[in-house]
Amino acid sequence: MADSEQTTITPEAMREAVISMAVESWRFGRVFDRLLTKLDAGEQNRYKSQFRWFVKKVEEALEQADLRIVNVEGHPFDPGMAATPLNIEEFDAQDALMVDQMLEPIIMGKEGLVKTGTVTLRKVEL
Repeated sequence: MADSEQTTITPEAMREAVISMAVESWRFGRVFDRLLTKLDAGEQNRYKSQFRWFVKKVEEALEQADLRIVNVEGHPFDPGMAATPLNIEEFDAQDALMVDQMLEPIIMGKEGLVKTGTVTLRKVEL
């Protein structure tokens, strides 16, 4: 690109790019984690180590941007939670619910919520 064609990227655009990359890397990590279960134990351990390194690097990059991923899988569902439940209509109002799976993570910044997550719910059997 020629110098005269350079465009100025705003801090907001850069932050949105970091958020987008974090969400996509989180999604990829979920797929990669499922793929690991199909490998034998020896290969699993080798790739798990590489995956943990990758996750650590993503978290460090987010930290530099004053951002962090919040995973609420396995937590009791609260309607005030910063996540949109896709299957809430499958349950009654009195059902005790738990976050079964996160489809998109919650992104928090130092000033509070940056991006709402997306989840599926399941009924807690008492």
